[in-house]
Amino acid sequence: MKKLLEIVGFLTLAAGVCGVIRELTDGWFRFMGFTRFLTENIWFLEDRALFANIVLAVLGLVIMIISDRVRKA
Repeated sequence: MKKLLEIVGFLTLAAGVCGVIRELTDGWFRFMGFTRFLTENIWFLEDRALFANIVLAVLGLVIMIISDRVRKA
């Protein structure tokens, strides 16, 4: 369980950071651009792409912190 949380947290954090960089560079940084599909296909996130990616990065960080508190099974 601990390893799974670490992997999910890292992937979420990486996706959020890549999305923030992509939004700040106005689409120039296309690596891991699947976050674009998240922000364009959900109606209340259309104009808040930068905020959504920041939240995604923070969520990944929180998941990684939680994984450190979980006992190794």
